[in-house]
Amino acid sequence: MRKILIAECKQEVSTFNPVLSHYEDFVVTRGQAILDYHRGKRSEIGGALTAFDTTSDIEIVPVYAARAITSAGLLAGADFRRIAAEWLAAIKAAPPVDGVYFSLHGAMAAENEDDPEGYLLQETRKILGEKIPIVVSLDLHGVLTDRMLQHSDAITMFHTYPHVDFWETGERAGRLLLRITAGEVRPVTAKVAIPALVRGDELITATGLFGESIRACQAIEATPPGLVAGMFIGNPFTDVAELQTYSVVVTDGDPALAEREAVRIARDFWRHQERMQVPLDSLARSVELAAQTTSGTVMMVDAADATSSGASGDSNAILAALVQFGYRGRALVPIVDPAAVKAAFAAGIGGTVRTTVGGALDTGRFKPLPIEGRVRLLSDGYFQSESFGDSWYAGETAVIVANNYTLVVTSRAVSLYDRALFYAHGCDPKRFDLVVVKSPQCERHMFKDWCSRVVNVDAPGSTSANLPYLGHTKCIRPLFPLDPNVPFEPKAKLFSRKSL
Repeated sequence: MRKILIAECKQEVSTFNPVLSHYEDFVVTRGQAILDYHRGKRSEIGGALTAFDTTSDIEIVPVYAARAITSAGLLAGADFRRIAAEWLAAIKAAPPVDGVYFSLHGAMAAENEDDPEGYLLQETRKILGEKIPIVVSLDLHGVLTDRMLQHSDAITMFHTYPHVDFWETGERAGRLLLRITAGEVRPVTAKVAIPALVRGDELITATGLFGESIRACQAIEATPPGLVAGMFIGNPFTDVAELQTYSVVVTDGDPALAEREAVRIARDFWRHQERMQVPLDSLARSVELAAQTTSGTVMMVDAADATSSGASGDSNAILAALVQFGYRGRALVPIVDPAAVKAAFAAGIGGTVRTTVGGALDTGRFKPLPIEGRVRLLSDGYFQSESFGDSWYAGETAVIVANNYTLVVTSRAVSLYDRALFYAHGCDPKRFDLVVVKSPQCERHMFKDWCSRVVNVDAPGSTSANLPYLGHTKCIRPLFPLDPNVPFEPKAKLFSRKSL
Protein backbone atom coordinates (compact mmCIF):
# COMPACT_ATOMS: atom_id res chain seq x y z
CA MET A 1 0.00 0.00 0.00
CA ARG A 2 1.22 3.49 -0.87
CA LYS A 3 0.61 5.86 2.02
CA ILE A 4 -0.40 9.42 1.10
CA LEU A 5 -0.23 12.13 3.77
CA ILE A 6 -2.77 14.97 3.55
CA ALA A 7 -2.63 18.35 5.30
CA GLU A 8 -4.27 21.72 4.76
CA CYS A 9 -3.50 25.32 5.73
CA LYS A 10 -5.46 28.07 4.00
CA GLN A 11 -5.91 31.78 4.56
CA GLU A 12 -5.90 34.83 2.29
CA VAL A 13 -4.94 38.14 3.90
CA SER A 14 -4.85 41.83 3.19
CA THR A 15 -1.80 43.34 4.83
CA PHE A 16 -3.53 46.73 4.44
CA ASN A 17 -6.26 45.65 6.86
CA PRO A 18 -5.07 47.02 10.23
CA VAL A 19 -6.91 44.32 12.20
CA LEU A 20 -4.76 41.26 12.89
CA SER A 21 -6.25 37.79 12.48
CA HIS A 22 -5.74 35.07 15.08
CA TYR A 23 -5.80 31.33 15.71
CA GLU A 24 -9.47 31.60 16.66
CA ASP A 25 -10.22 32.70 13.08
CA PHE A 26 -9.38 29.19 11.86
CA VAL A 27 -11.22 25.89 12.00
CA VAL A 28 -8.63 23.31 13.04
CA THR A 29 -9.27 19.59 12.51
CA ARG A 30 -7.09 16.51 12.74
CA GLY A 31 -7.09 12.94 11.49
CA GLN A 32 -10.29 11.33 10.30
CA ALA A 33 -12.26 14.56 10.85
CA ILE A 34 -10.44 16.04 7.84
CA LEU A 35 -11.74 13.28 5.58
CA ASP A 36 -15.20 13.45 7.10
CA TYR A 37 -15.38 17.16 6.25
CA HIS A 38 -14.03 17.00 2.71
CA ARG A 39 -15.19 13.68 1.29
CA GLY A 40 -17.97 14.38 -1.20
CA LYS A 41 -17.40 18.16 -1.08
CA ARG A 42 -16.38 20.22 -4.10
CA SER A 43 -13.17 21.25 -2.32
CA GLU A 44 -9.54 20.68 -3.28
CA ILE A 45 -9.15 17.85 -0.78
CA GLY A 46 -12.48 16.45 -1.95
CA GLY A 47 -11.09 16.31 -5.49
CA ALA A 48 -7.80 14.77 -4.38
CA LEU A 49 -9.65 12.07 -2.46
CA THR A 50 -11.60 11.22 -5.60
CA ALA A 51 -8.31 10.72 -7.44
CA PHE A 52 -6.88 8.57 -4.67
CA ASP A 53 -10.06 6.48 -4.59
CA THR A 54 -9.44 5.35 -8.18
CA THR A 55 -6.74 2.94 -7.07
CA SER A 56 -6.94 0.24 -4.43
CA ASP A 57 -3.36 0.43 -3.18
CA ILE A 58 -3.62 3.86 -1.52
CA GLU A 59 -3.90 4.46 2.20
CA ILE A 60 -4.76 8.03 3.21
CA VAL A 61 -2.99 9.53 6.24
CA PRO A 62 -4.82 12.76 7.14
CA VAL A 63 -2.87 14.69 9.77
CA TYR A 64 -3.79 18.37 10.14
CA ALA A 65 -6.03 21.07 8.67
CA ALA A 66 -6.29 24.77 9.53
CA ARG A 67 -8.89 26.56 7.40
CA ALA A 68 -9.50 30.26 7.91
CA ILE A 69 -13.18 31.05 8.45
CA THR A 70 -12.80 33.88 5.96
CA SER A 71 -10.07 36.09 4.55
CA ALA A 72 -8.74 38.67 6.99
CA GLY A 73 -5.87 40.88 8.05
CA LEU A 74 -2.28 39.85 8.70
CA LEU A 75 -2.01 36.75 10.91
CA ALA A 76 -0.55 37.55 14.33
CA GLY A 77 2.96 36.15 14.75
CA ALA A 78 2.23 34.07 17.84
CA ASP A 79 -0.82 32.55 16.19
CA PHE A 80 1.08 31.57 13.06
CA ARG A 81 3.79 30.01 15.21
CA ARG A 82 1.09 27.98 16.97
CA ILE A 83 -0.41 26.76 13.69
CA ALA A 84 3.03 25.96 12.29
CA ALA A 85 4.01 24.07 15.43
CA GLU A 86 0.80 22.02 15.33
CA TRP A 87 1.26 21.33 11.60
CA LEU A 88 4.86 20.14 12.03
CA ALA A 89 4.08 18.10 15.14
CA ALA A 90 1.32 16.29 13.24
CA ILE A 91 3.69 15.48 10.39
CA LYS A 92 6.35 14.24 12.80
CA ALA A 93 3.80 11.96 14.46
CA ALA A 94 2.62 10.46 11.18
CA PRO A 95 3.86 7.05 10.02
CA PRO A 96 6.30 6.85 7.08
CA VAL A 97 4.56 7.82 3.83
CA ASP A 98 5.21 7.52 0.11
CA GLY A 99 3.79 10.86 -0.95
CA VAL A 100 2.26 14.09 0.34
CA TYR A 101 -0.62 16.25 -0.81
CA PHE A 102 -0.98 19.72 0.70
CA SER A 103 -3.99 21.98 0.14
CA LEU A 104 -2.68 25.54 0.56
CA HIS A 105 -3.79 28.98 -0.59
CA GLY A 106 -0.65 30.96 -1.41
CA ALA A 107 -1.65 34.39 -0.09
CA MET A 108 -1.10 33.91 3.62
CA ALA A 109 1.11 36.40 5.45
CA ALA A 110 1.97 36.68 9.12
CA GLU A 111 3.87 39.04 11.34
CA ASN A 112 7.57 38.40 10.68
CA GLU A 113 6.78 35.76 8.03
CA ASP A 114 5.84 36.92 4.54
CA ASP A 115 5.75 33.38 3.13
CA PRO A 116 3.99 31.03 5.58
CA GLU A 117 3.31 28.40 2.93
CA GLY A 118 6.97 28.36 1.90
CA TYR A 119 7.97 28.08 5.53
CA LEU A 120 5.66 25.11 6.13
CA LEU A 121 7.00 23.34 3.04
CA GLN A 122 10.62 24.04 4.01
CA GLU A 123 10.16 22.73 7.54
CA THR A 124 8.19 19.73 6.29
CA ARG A 125 11.14 18.79 4.08
CA LYS A 126 13.39 18.78 7.15
CA ILE A 127 11.09 16.15 8.69
CA LEU A 128 10.29 13.98 5.68
CA GLY A 129 13.54 14.33 3.78
CA GLU A 130 14.16 15.29 0.20
CA LYS A 131 12.93 12.21 -1.63
CA ILE A 132 9.27 12.03 -0.54
CA PRO A 133 7.25 13.70 -3.33
CA ILE A 134 5.07 16.65 -2.33
CA VAL A 135 2.32 18.05 -4.57
CA VAL A 136 0.54 21.26 -3.59
CA SER A 137 -2.72 22.81 -4.82
CA LEU A 138 -2.98 26.61 -4.72
CA ASP A 139 -5.33 29.49 -5.43
CA LEU A 140 -4.39 31.47 -8.55
CA HIS A 141 -4.39 34.53 -6.27
CA GLY A 142 -1.46 33.00 -4.42
CA VAL A 143 1.99 34.60 -4.31
CA LEU A 144 4.11 31.83 -5.80
CA THR A 145 7.48 32.11 -4.04
CA ASP A 146 10.70 30.41 -5.02
CA ARG A 147 10.75 28.69 -1.62
CA MET A 148 7.39 27.06 -2.30
CA LEU A 149 8.70 25.56 -5.55
CA GLN A 150 12.08 24.58 -4.10
CA HIS A 151 10.43 22.38 -1.48
CA SER A 152 7.64 20.80 -3.55
CA ASP A 153 7.75 18.48 -6.54
CA ALA A 154 4.84 20.04 -8.41
CA ILE A 155 1.88 22.35 -7.96
CA THR A 156 -1.58 22.75 -9.40
CA MET A 157 -3.65 25.92 -9.35
CA PHE A 158 -7.16 27.15 -10.05
CA HIS A 159 -8.02 27.80 -13.69
CA THR A 160 -11.16 29.84 -13.05
CA TYR A 161 -12.12 33.25 -11.76
CA PRO A 162 -14.56 33.56 -10.12
CA HIS A 163 -13.31 30.29 -8.65
CA VAL A 164 -15.47 27.27 -9.42
CA ASP A 165 -12.80 24.58 -9.94
CA PHE A 166 -11.73 23.82 -6.37
CA TRP A 167 -12.51 20.11 -6.79
CA GLU A 168 -10.91 19.89 -10.22
CA THR A 169 -7.69 21.51 -8.97
CA GLY A 170 -7.41 19.03 -6.11
CA GLU A 171 -8.24 16.12 -8.40
CA ARG A 172 -5.45 17.15 -10.79
CA ALA A 173 -3.05 17.37 -7.85
CA GLY A 174 -4.07 13.92 -6.64
CA ARG A 175 -3.68 12.31 -10.05
CA LEU A 176 -0.26 13.92 -10.52
CA LEU A 177 0.95 12.74 -7.11
CA LEU A 178 -0.11 9.19 -7.96
CA ARG A 179 1.91 9.34 -11.17
CA ILE A 180 4.96 10.68 -9.34
CA THR A 181 4.82 8.04 -6.61
CA ALA A 182 4.42 5.34 -9.27
CA GLY A 183 7.60 6.56 -10.99
CA GLU A 184 5.75 7.47 -14.20
CA VAL A 185 6.78 11.15 -14.37
CA ARG A 186 9.59 13.43 -13.16
CA PRO A 187 8.25 17.00 -12.97
CA VAL A 188 10.29 20.04 -13.89
CA THR A 189 8.79 23.50 -13.33
CA ALA A 190 9.40 26.80 -15.14
CA LYS A 191 8.23 30.06 -13.58
CA VAL A 192 8.24 33.49 -15.25
CA ALA A 193 7.77 36.60 -13.15
CA ILE A 194 5.56 39.26 -14.75
CA PRO A 195 5.77 42.74 -13.12
CA ALA A 196 2.03 43.41 -13.01
CA LEU A 197 -0.88 43.47 -10.57
CA VAL A 198 -4.22 43.09 -12.33
CA ARG A 199 -7.89 43.53 -11.48
CA GLY A 200 -11.24 43.85 -13.23
CA ASP A 201 -13.69 42.10 -15.51
CA GLU A 202 -11.02 41.08 -18.01
CA LEU A 203 -9.90 38.55 -15.39
CA ILE A 204 -13.20 36.67 -15.63
CA THR A 205 -11.90 33.53 -17.28
CA ALA A 206 -15.12 32.70 -19.11
CA THR A 207 -15.34 36.06 -20.88
CA GLY A 208 -12.22 38.18 -20.28
CA LEU A 209 -8.78 38.44 -21.81
CA PHE A 210 -7.27 36.47 -18.93
CA GLY A 211 -9.23 33.49 -20.20
CA GLU A 212 -6.95 33.41 -23.26
CA SER A 213 -3.99 32.73 -20.99
CA ILE A 214 -5.86 30.04 -19.08
CA ARG A 215 -6.97 28.26 -22.25
CA ALA A 216 -3.38 28.29 -23.49
CA CYS A 217 -2.37 26.67 -20.19
CA GLN A 218 -5.07 24.04 -20.49
CA ALA A 219 -3.88 23.22 -24.01
CA ILE A 220 -0.41 22.54 -22.61
CA GLU A 221 -1.86 20.26 -19.93
CA ALA A 222 -3.67 18.31 -22.66
CA THR A 223 -0.38 17.30 -24.32
CA PRO A 224 1.59 14.21 -23.16
CA PRO A 225 4.66 16.09 -21.80
CA GLY A 226 2.55 18.83 -20.18
CA LEU A 227 1.72 18.05 -16.56
CA VAL A 228 0.56 21.44 -15.24
CA ALA A 229 0.24 24.96 -16.61
CA GLY A 230 -1.35 28.01 -15.11
CA MET A 231 -1.20 31.60 -13.99
CA PHE A 232 -0.80 33.21 -10.59
CA ILE A 233 -2.12 36.75 -10.60
CA GLY A 234 -1.32 37.15 -6.92
CA ASN A 235 -3.32 38.94 -4.29
CA PRO A 236 -2.56 42.67 -4.71
CA PHE A 237 -3.52 43.22 -1.08
CA THR A 238 -0.86 40.89 0.31
CA ASP A 239 2.10 43.24 0.17
CA VAL A 240 5.09 40.89 0.31
CA ALA A 241 8.45 40.76 -1.45
CA GLU A 242 7.54 38.35 -4.27
CA LEU A 243 4.11 39.79 -5.06
CA GLN A 244 3.56 39.97 -8.83
CA THR A 245 2.05 37.81 -11.57
CA TYR A 246 3.59 34.49 -12.63
CA SER A 247 3.17 32.05 -15.48
CA VAL A 248 3.99 28.45 -14.59
CA VAL A 249 4.51 25.33 -16.68
CA VAL A 250 5.35 21.87 -15.33
CA THR A 251 6.49 19.22 -17.79
CA ASP A 252 7.57 15.62 -17.55
CA GLY A 253 11.36 15.92 -17.58
CA ASP A 254 11.52 18.53 -20.36
CA PRO A 255 12.97 21.79 -18.99
CA ALA A 256 13.32 23.39 -22.42
CA LEU A 257 9.63 22.90 -23.16
CA ALA A 258 8.60 24.17 -19.74
CA GLU A 259 10.75 27.28 -20.13
CA ARG A 260 9.62 27.99 -23.69
CA GLU A 261 5.91 27.66 -22.91
CA ALA A 262 6.08 29.66 -19.67
CA VAL A 263 7.80 32.49 -21.53
CA ARG A 264 5.24 32.37 -24.33
CA ILE A 265 2.30 32.56 -21.95
CA ALA A 266 3.90 35.39 -20.01
CA ARG A 267 4.60 37.41 -23.15
CA ASP A 268 1.02 36.96 -24.41
CA PHE A 269 -0.37 37.97 -21.00
CA TRP A 270 1.76 41.14 -20.91
CA ARG A 271 0.17 42.37 -24.13
CA HIS A 272 -3.11 42.85 -22.24
CA GLN A 273 -2.03 43.93 -18.77
CA GLU A 274 -3.10 47.57 -19.20
CA ARG A 275 -6.66 46.47 -19.95
CA MET A 276 -6.78 44.36 -16.79
CA GLN A 277 -7.73 47.23 -14.50
CA VAL A 278 -11.07 48.40 -13.10
CA PRO A 279 -12.66 51.66 -14.32
CA LEU A 280 -13.84 53.26 -11.10
CA ASP A 281 -16.33 56.03 -10.33
CA SER A 282 -15.80 58.38 -7.41
CA LEU A 283 -18.11 58.10 -4.43
CA ALA A 284 -19.94 61.26 -5.43
CA ARG A 285 -20.36 60.17 -9.05
CA SER A 286 -21.44 56.66 -7.98
CA VAL A 287 -24.25 58.03 -5.83
CA GLU A 288 -25.37 60.30 -8.67
CA LEU A 289 -25.50 57.34 -11.04
CA ALA A 290 -27.56 55.37 -8.52
CA ALA A 291 -30.00 58.25 -8.08
CA GLN A 292 -30.38 58.61 -11.86
CA THR A 293 -31.41 54.95 -12.21
CA THR A 294 -35.19 54.82 -12.06
CA SER A 295 -35.84 51.13 -12.74
CA GLY A 296 -34.31 47.85 -11.67
CA THR A 297 -31.61 47.32 -9.06
CA VAL A 298 -28.30 49.18 -8.94
CA MET A 299 -25.32 47.05 -7.94
CA MET A 300 -22.75 49.20 -6.15
CA VAL A 301 -19.52 47.21 -6.05
CA ASP A 302 -17.51 48.03 -2.93
CA ALA A 303 -14.46 45.93 -3.78
CA ALA A 304 -12.41 48.08 -1.43
CA ASP A 305 -14.14 46.39 1.53
CA ALA A 306 -14.24 42.86 0.12
CA THR A 307 -14.16 40.48 3.06
CA SER A 308 -13.31 37.55 0.77
CA SER A 309 -10.13 39.45 -0.18
CA GLY A 310 -9.14 40.23 3.41
CA ALA A 311 -10.92 43.51 4.18
CA SER A 312 -12.46 44.27 7.56
CA GLY A 313 -16.03 44.58 6.25
CA ASP A 314 -16.87 47.63 8.39
CA SER A 315 -16.79 50.27 5.65
CA ASN A 316 -19.73 52.66 5.77
CA ALA A 317 -18.30 54.89 3.03
CA ILE A 318 -21.03 54.16 0.47
CA LEU A 319 -23.80 54.24 3.07
CA ALA A 320 -22.61 57.60 4.39
CA ALA A 321 -22.41 59.01 0.86
CA LEU A 322 -25.94 57.83 0.07
CA VAL A 323 -27.29 59.37 3.29
CA GLN A 324 -25.50 62.64 2.68
CA PHE A 325 -26.84 62.80 -0.86
CA GLY A 326 -30.36 62.06 0.28
CA TYR A 327 -30.80 58.90 -1.77
CA ARG A 328 -34.47 57.85 -1.59
CA GLY A 329 -34.41 54.34 -3.03
CA ARG A 330 -34.58 51.18 -0.93
CA ALA A 331 -30.96 50.17 -0.28
CA LEU A 332 -29.53 46.90 1.06
CA VAL A 333 -26.15 47.19 2.79
CA PRO A 334 -23.97 44.60 4.59
CA ILE A 335 -21.64 45.85 7.32
CA VAL A 336 -19.57 44.48 10.21
CA ASP A 337 -20.13 46.15 13.58
CA PRO A 338 -20.22 44.03 16.76
CA ALA A 339 -21.37 46.91 18.99
CA ALA A 340 -24.29 47.73 16.71
CA VAL A 341 -25.36 44.08 16.76
CA LYS A 342 -25.18 44.08 20.55
CA ALA A 343 -27.39 47.19 20.67
CA ALA A 344 -29.90 45.55 18.32
CA PHE A 345 -30.07 42.44 20.50
CA ALA A 346 -30.68 44.65 23.53
CA ALA A 347 -33.54 46.41 21.72
CA GLY A 348 -35.08 43.12 20.54
CA ILE A 349 -37.03 42.34 17.38
CA GLY A 350 -39.40 45.20 16.62
CA GLY A 351 -37.55 47.51 18.98
CA THR A 352 -35.97 50.84 18.13
CA VAL A 353 -32.19 50.99 18.20
CA ARG A 354 -30.07 54.13 18.28
CA THR A 355 -26.45 53.31 17.53
CA THR A 356 -23.62 53.87 15.09
CA VAL A 357 -22.56 51.59 12.25
CA GLY A 358 -19.19 51.28 10.56
CA GLY A 359 -15.72 52.28 11.61
CA ALA A 360 -15.71 49.59 14.27
CA LEU A 361 -12.50 47.90 13.09
CA ASP A 362 -10.69 49.90 10.42
CA THR A 363 -10.91 53.09 12.47
CA GLY A 364 -8.30 54.92 10.43
CA ARG A 365 -10.41 54.84 7.28
CA PHE A 366 -14.01 54.91 8.55
CA LYS A 367 -15.83 56.96 11.16
CA PRO A 368 -18.96 55.68 12.96
CA LEU A 369 -22.23 56.78 11.32
CA PRO A 370 -25.17 57.45 13.70
CA ILE A 371 -28.43 55.71 12.79
CA GLU A 372 -31.84 55.12 14.29
CA GLY A 373 -33.85 52.16 13.09
CA ARG A 374 -36.13 49.26 13.84
CA VAL A 375 -34.76 45.80 14.53
CA ARG A 376 -36.35 43.52 11.97
CA LEU A 377 -34.47 40.24 12.57
CA LEU A 378 -31.87 38.72 14.90
CA SER A 379 -29.87 35.55 14.30
CA ASP A 380 -26.94 33.50 15.57
CA GLY A 381 -25.13 34.11 12.26
CA TYR A 382 -24.85 30.50 11.11
CA PHE A 383 -25.92 29.85 7.52
CA GLN A 384 -24.95 27.97 4.37
CA SER A 385 -23.22 29.53 1.40
CA GLU A 386 -25.23 29.79 -1.78
CA SER A 387 -22.22 28.86 -3.90
CA PHE A 388 -21.05 25.59 -2.38
CA GLY A 389 -23.28 24.81 0.58
CA ASP A 390 -20.48 25.28 3.11
CA SER A 391 -21.32 26.36 6.64
CA TRP A 392 -20.49 30.04 7.19
CA TYR A 393 -20.47 31.98 10.43
CA ALA A 394 -20.97 35.74 10.69
CA GLY A 395 -21.34 35.90 14.46
CA GLU A 396 -24.55 37.24 15.95
CA THR A 397 -26.32 39.21 13.22
CA ALA A 398 -29.04 41.86 13.13
CA VAL A 399 -31.15 43.29 10.33
CA ILE A 400 -31.85 46.95 11.07
CA VAL A 401 -34.21 49.04 8.94
CA ALA A 402 -33.34 52.74 9.13
CA ASN A 403 -35.69 54.72 6.89
CA ASN A 404 -35.05 53.43 3.36
CA TYR A 405 -31.87 51.56 4.32
CA THR A 406 -31.85 47.89 5.28
CA LEU A 407 -28.61 47.04 7.05
CA VAL A 408 -27.46 43.45 7.54
CA VAL A 409 -25.06 43.96 10.44
CA THR A 410 -22.74 41.11 11.42
CA SER A 411 -20.44 40.66 14.39
CA ARG A 412 -17.61 39.33 12.28
CA ALA A 413 -16.54 39.33 8.66
CA VAL A 414 -17.97 36.66 6.37
CA SER A 415 -17.50 36.04 2.65
CA LEU A 416 -19.83 38.09 0.46
CA TYR A 417 -19.13 36.68 -3.01
CA ASP A 418 -22.68 35.35 -3.19
CA ARG A 419 -26.10 36.31 -1.76
CA ALA A 420 -26.20 33.83 1.11
CA LEU A 421 -25.92 36.41 3.91
CA PHE A 422 -28.86 38.34 2.47
CA TYR A 423 -31.08 35.32 1.82
CA ALA A 424 -30.34 33.79 5.23
CA HIS A 425 -31.57 36.99 6.88
CA GLY A 426 -34.79 37.51 4.94
CA CYS A 427 -33.49 39.95 2.34
CA ASP A 428 -33.94 39.34 -1.38
CA PRO A 429 -31.63 41.74 -3.28
CA LYS A 430 -34.03 41.77 -6.24
CA ARG A 431 -36.61 43.59 -4.08
CA PHE A 432 -34.30 46.56 -3.51
CA ASP A 433 -33.44 49.54 -5.67
CA LEU A 434 -29.78 49.34 -4.69
CA VAL A 435 -27.54 46.68 -3.18
CA VAL A 436 -23.97 47.14 -1.95
CA VAL A 437 -21.87 44.13 -2.96
CA LYS A 438 -18.60 43.81 -1.07
CA SER A 439 -16.85 41.53 -3.53
CA PRO A 440 -14.84 42.32 -6.68
CA GLN A 441 -16.43 39.45 -8.59
CA CYS A 442 -19.40 37.15 -8.13
CA GLU A 443 -20.74 34.58 -10.54
CA ARG A 444 -22.85 36.51 -13.03
CA HIS A 445 -26.19 35.06 -11.99
CA MET A 446 -25.71 36.39 -8.47
CA PHE A 447 -26.13 40.03 -9.48
CA LYS A 448 -24.86 41.17 -12.89
CA ASP A 449 -27.29 39.15 -15.00
CA TRP A 450 -30.31 40.95 -13.53
CA CYS A 451 -29.09 44.27 -12.10
CA SER A 452 -29.98 47.23 -14.29
CA ARG A 453 -26.74 49.08 -13.55
CA VAL A 454 -23.34 48.08 -12.12
CA VAL A 455 -21.24 50.81 -10.53
CA ASN A 456 -17.63 50.12 -9.51
CA VAL A 457 -17.05 52.54 -6.66
CA ASP A 458 -13.70 54.13 -5.86
CA ALA A 459 -14.23 53.91 -2.11
CA PRO A 460 -11.58 53.75 0.60
CA GLY A 461 -10.67 50.33 1.96
CA SER A 462 -7.93 47.77 2.45
CA THR A 463 -8.78 45.86 -0.76
CA SER A 464 -9.26 48.81 -3.11
CA ALA A 465 -9.03 48.16 -6.85
CA ASN A 466 -7.34 51.57 -7.02
CA LEU A 467 -4.03 49.85 -6.32
CA PRO A 468 -1.75 52.92 -6.15
CA TYR A 469 -3.98 54.21 -3.30
CA LEU A 470 -3.00 51.30 -1.05
CA GLY A 471 0.66 52.23 -0.57
CA HIS A 472 2.69 49.08 -1.24
CA THR A 473 6.13 49.10 0.41
CA LYS A 474 7.44 45.50 0.29
CA CYS A 475 6.72 44.20 -3.20
CA ILE A 476 9.16 44.18 -6.10
CA ARG A 477 9.36 47.47 -8.00
CA PRO A 478 8.86 48.72 -10.65
CA LEU A 479 5.46 47.10 -10.87
CA PHE A 480 2.44 47.94 -13.04
CA PRO A 481 0.21 49.87 -12.23
CA LEU A 482 2.11 51.22 -9.24
CA ASP A 483 4.89 52.61 -11.44
CA PRO A 484 5.04 54.16 -14.93
CA ASN A 485 6.84 52.65 -17.92
CA VAL A 486 7.47 49.23 -16.38
CA PRO A 487 9.89 47.19 -18.54
CA PHE A 488 9.39 43.47 -19.11
CA GLU A 489 11.62 40.86 -20.71
CA PRO A 490 10.37 37.37 -19.80
CA LYS A 491 12.91 35.05 -18.24
CA ALA A 492 12.15 31.62 -16.85
CA LYS A 493 13.46 30.18 -13.61
CA LEU A 494 13.63 26.38 -13.44
CA PHE A 495 12.88 24.13 -10.47
CA SER A 496 13.41 20.37 -10.45
CA ARG A 497 13.96 17.62 -7.90
CA LYS A 498 14.90 14.97 -10.46
CA SER A 499 18.51 14.83 -9.28
CA LEU A 500 17.54 13.86 -5.69
